[in-house]
Formats: sequence, C-alpha cells, structure tokens
Amino acid sequence: MREIVLDTETTGLNPADGHRVVEIGCIELMNHLPTGNSRQWYLNPERDMPADAEAIHGLSSTFLAKKPLFSDIATLFLAFLSDAMLIIHNAAFDIKFLNAELERCGLPPLSTNRVIDTVAMAKRRFPGAQVSLDSLCRRFSIDNSRRTVHGALLDSQLLAEIYLALIGGREPQLSFGIPKATVGMTTVARPYRPARSHTASLDELEAHASLLSLIKNPIWKQ
Repeated sequence: MREIVLDTETTGLNPADGHRVVEIGCIELMNHLPTGNSRQWYLNPERDMPADAEAIHGLSSTFLAKKPLFSDIATLFLAFLSDAMLIIHNAAFDIKFLNAELERCGLPPLSTNRVIDTVAMAKRRFPGAQVSLDSLCRRFSIDNSRRTVHGALLDSQLLAEIYLALIGGREPQLSFGIPKATVGMTTVARPYRPARSHTASLDELEAHASLLSLIKNPIWKQ
C-alpha cells in the first residue's frame, strides 16, 4: 500500500482571494513504512508575499521569484502522487489550494476520497485535546526542534511520524526489517506435561445416575 504524506505552504488562507501555493512537500510511505523517497517544490506564486504569511514560513518574494510556476511542475507532481492515498493534516486547506492550482492548469482535481485527514484521526483518538502538529509532536515525543518556521517538507516528515503513531505506534527504525510479531520474543524451555484424563470414575458415574433418578419426568425419557 503506497501513501504520500503531503503538506503545502501558501501566500494566505483562501485561493478564492488570489492566494497561491509556494511550497509542496511529499514523503512516500509503503505499507506504512518510510521509503526515503520524497519531493519538495518551491513555487513562484506570481504575486507578492504578505508579511504575515512570510512570518509563518519564511519564504520571501525575492527567494521565490526565480522558482518554477506550479504549471511547470504540475505533471511531475501528479506523477509522483500517482494513485496513492494522501495523508494530510487539516486536509481541506491543502486540497482546496492544490485543486485551485490544478484548475488553473486545466487539470482534474484531487478527489477527497483518496485523502486521510490526520486532524480528524487525532480528534477521534484524543477528544477535546489540541491536535496541532506541534501538540501531537509533544504527545508522541517527536523531536520538532528544527521547526522554527513552517516548512512543507519538514512538516511532512513530522506528520509521517505522527501518522505512524496514530495508526499504532510503529517504529520502523527499531525493527530492522524483522516482522513486528517477532521483535523482542525469547524462547523459554518448559517441562513436558502429559494430558490429564477427564474420564469419569465408576463412583462418579453411579452418583450421577442416582442424582438423575430424583428428577421427575425428565425430558430425555419422553
């Protein structure tokens, strides 16, 4: 089973207001294990970068000016995703922006049927608790000290660890390819004990017959 953990950075909160995607980060999982295959694209949004957005992700208009347009990488992006399930934190936000970019390119949208939202997963598992990326990193003891600003690839790496913890706490770095069921198992010598006989003795059979004789009109005699 192939999955892609995905995150974006944008110029604002709503593509309907002219805001655009400026970074995409993707981490590939195969059977819930990181493969080491990843992608990162910085994108020229063809517009200014609002100061409040730059404060969040640190990407300036000057830095992005010479980066490719989304239309330049759209085919590569979709090819990397292929038909994989998409693991996204607060998926509605990212999918809204990505589909707006795809629409500009005349390409079909990403279906929400192929998306797993880790915010929804975390809320089901921890009702009433904070489910931000930083909060979940603290809950699962995931080191997020490098996250001084938001970044799509770094956030995807953190989200991949969070997702694995949410679905059962698998720690691939500890298994070294050994099937999970065998990790940490030891062999213990046990003495052989023959099966005990459960056949009723003659005295027990007679006592049982005597007890049954006290029952009036038993159904097994009708």
